[in-house]
Amino acid sequence: MSSRPAQPDVIAVRGARVHNLRDVDVDIPLHTLVGIAGVSGSGKSSLAMGVLYAEGSRRYIEALSTYTRRRMGQSARADVDRVTHVPAALALRQRPGIPGVRSTFGTSTELLNVLRLIFSRLGSHACPNGHYHRPTLAVAAEQTLTCETCGIRFDAPGAEDLAFNSGGACPTCEGTGTVRRVDDDSLIRDPALTIDDGTVIPWQMFGFNVQPQIVREFGVRTDVPWRDLTDDERDIVLDGPEEKKHIEVSTKKGLHELDFTFRNARLTVTKELERATDEKRLSRVSRFLTAHRCTDCDGTRLSSQARAPRISDDGLGDVTAQPLTDTVAWVRGLPDRVPDEMRPLADGLADTFVGMAGRLLELGLGYLALDRAGSTLSTGERQRVQLARAVRNETTGVLYVLDEPSIGLHPTNLEGLVGVVEDLLSGGNSVVMVDHDVDVLRRAHHLVEIGPGSGRHGGTVVAQGTVEQVGAHPDSRIGGFLTGVEDAITRPRTPAAETFARGRIRLRTDPIHTVHALDVTIPRGRLTAVTGVSGSGKTTLVLESLVPALSAAVGAAHAEESAGTAAEAPAGSPAHVTRLDASGVERVDVVDATPIGINVRSTVATYSGALDELRKVFARLGSAKAAGLKAGDFSYNTGSLRCPRCDGTGQISLDVQFLPDIDVVCPDCDGTRYGQDAQEHRRRSATSAEDGGPEGADGDDVSLPQLLAMTVEEALEHVGDLPRVRTRLEGLREVGLGYLTLGESTPALSGGEAQRLKLVSELNRRQEQTLFVFDEPTVGLHPLDVRVLVGVLQRLVDQGGTVVVIEHDLDLIANADHVIDMGPGGGDAGGRIIATGTPEQIAADPDSVTGRYLRV
Repeated sequence: MSSRPAQPDVIAVRGARVHNLRDVDVDIPLHTLVGIAGVSGSGKSSLAMGVLYAEGSRRYIEALSTYTRRRMGQSARADVDRVTHVPAALALRQRPGIPGVRSTFGTSTELLNVLRLIFSRLGSHACPNGHYHRPTLAVAAEQTLTCETCGIRFDAPGAEDLAFNSGGACPTCEGTGTVRRVDDDSLIRDPALTIDDGTVIPWQMFGFNVQPQIVREFGVRTDVPWRDLTDDERDIVLDGPEEKKHIEVSTKKGLHELDFTFRNARLTVTKELERATDEKRLSRVSRFLTAHRCTDCDGTRLSSQARAPRISDDGLGDVTAQPLTDTVAWVRGLPDRVPDEMRPLADGLADTFVGMAGRLLELGLGYLALDRAGSTLSTGERQRVQLARAVRNETTGVLYVLDEPSIGLHPTNLEGLVGVVEDLLSGGNSVVMVDHDVDVLRRAHHLVEIGPGSGRHGGTVVAQGTVEQVGAHPDSRIGGFLTGVEDAITRPRTPAAETFARGRIRLRTDPIHTVHALDVTIPRGRLTAVTGVSGSGKTTLVLESLVPALSAAVGAAHAEESAGTAAEAPAGSPAHVTRLDASGVERVDVVDATPIGINVRSTVATYSGALDELRKVFARLGSAKAAGLKAGDFSYNTGSLRCPRCDGTGQISLDVQFLPDIDVVCPDCDGTRYGQDAQEHRRRSATSAEDGGPEGADGDDVSLPQLLAMTVEEALEHVGDLPRVRTRLEGLREVGLGYLTLGESTPALSGGEAQRLKLVSELNRRQEQTLFVFDEPTVGLHPLDVRVLVGVLQRLVDQGGTVVVIEHDLDLIANADHVIDMGPGGGDAGGRIIATGTPEQIAADPDSVTGRYLRV
């Protein structure tokens, strides 16, 4: 028999031009860990996600049958000459989707499936009369049982009967653990308006415009202000019966007499809630609802029957409410809680559960309870759940593309991440990882650095090879950080003795969640980092205690009441806040990583305000005046110059019959969002105008669509004579976003980019009375970008602002004036302030986990 042919050992990419990649040729080794580095906007994600993942997933899907493909998402073909030997690919993205209301930590990890099986097979079950039946193999075999007390025959519940998403759901909350009630006050727009004026918001919002006509048939006056209606009239609007009424409806074809069923305002909301199958629709309805913990199931989501099975004294709801670390310990003790004949089954189920939970514990998620709502998990927590599931799938021959897997990870949790990657590799897979964390990149077997800069200044392979080779490469921008040559500290820090010289904010709280009672002091006019492992209480301290208490104090101050400067917490503070002393703080600005806008119509140009100014400028052109155009005509959302094919979105959705619709760049405007007429109105760039050339002459003339296609850096070359536009664009450049195009969709920006974009308007004003709060601002940032961020934070401090960052990045922590370290662990093992002081003082504290890594 002939010898086995040699297997390919690299993915060969030739001529990659996705986004800003410039005909990139690169070989990606297979069956190893490949790290891809580069500054923000350099093109590293374009290579990893836009080429490797896109081609790997597309080719796999195209190998399936048409019947199967039509039920799967279709991947676009990457703009590349050739990609050879690319395996089927799976991507673990930087921002995993936010789960729906029925998702929990237990369902997303599938640990709840095993736990339900444990209770259905090993539990003591109650007959309909409430008598418990001891665990037996008959129960495990799901046989019909006979109650030993009353003799009634009954079926033991199966695993599905204990699921809150099916047979085990609480009938009151329908398995969500929360009861939503309609808030009547939210249904009325303005008591001074009439029903005919549209004061009943749900009728207007959800398309029930005929309801005012129907309600008139009940005797309700619709031309009288809401506040002047009688109680009976208002009751009919809010809670009237679903009765049919005969009314006349006017259409383009004339009057029609029809029968319509009345739908009161509350019912309109509840019916919409039933149809809210996604987060967007749910958010529209949520404005009319107040949420309360379900009292019937006490938030467990389970029916009384599903809560009934017991193992020792514990029910399913009891076990899912405790941290995963405690649940694992409880499961390990299962064999000792069941009869001897059940021990082999208990051993097998316990081993399965503990094995599945192992990686989650190593990734630092042991503080989470299985009943924790999936929508409340952070981005980093959701991503680590993805990683653990990837290992458990036990694939082989797959290319895993990991986008920033270190997000949300404290340095102490990195070993767990490395363990996950090693498991994937040992299974015969390949791993490509885009990341900025130097400690993570040092673990790569092969590095590819894309750059050297961002946007048009990036898109090439700067260096590649081992960590040592890239570290020694003269053109590498990550090399100095890999070798430790680059100094992490880039701002003048305040000496410990002067930390509180500008004042202080003091907060005291009672215990809440797993966080103990806290007494914390934050220096004013300084940069403070709040640190600690995941689940240690950072979010509870800052976002659930400090921010809402300060917001209440600010509100009280504006109402000419006490601003919370004494021992008492201001009215409206969270119940667990017992004291707030925040004299002089009059504004709280939380700068988080949530996406800006919800659709492609929100762009860098619109958010920064540059487009509003540019529309006015182009409307003043002679060509625009001759055509009778105003500033509004230059809007790609509503103006007459917007592309009629895509209606100003820059993309269209193709109906490909039985395949899913595909969004593609609009072929008429090539993604510019404007029709051809917009190209006729061009202005001379700043440089050309200064040369004395007439406006509209050939040369450096640019249209508005052309400007929006430029990066901020490029556009600045054309707006030197427009002070308002130049100021806005210079602000973007100062926060390190000069590589973004003006027409770039803001929802697609990374978390770090979104935070810096939100800051632009704050850079040139005094901030003595402002507290800025940042939640992990280094997400997605290269060490050089972290330096830019530190410079931005320094600007805020120089302007008198108080800056608090929740952070894991050691470089940013090292640049702080003051550190508040929480822990020592997560969940029940944390929730305390372990150490406070300068970074050096934290590093010297033997009790600080964060300090251990600052010392390195």
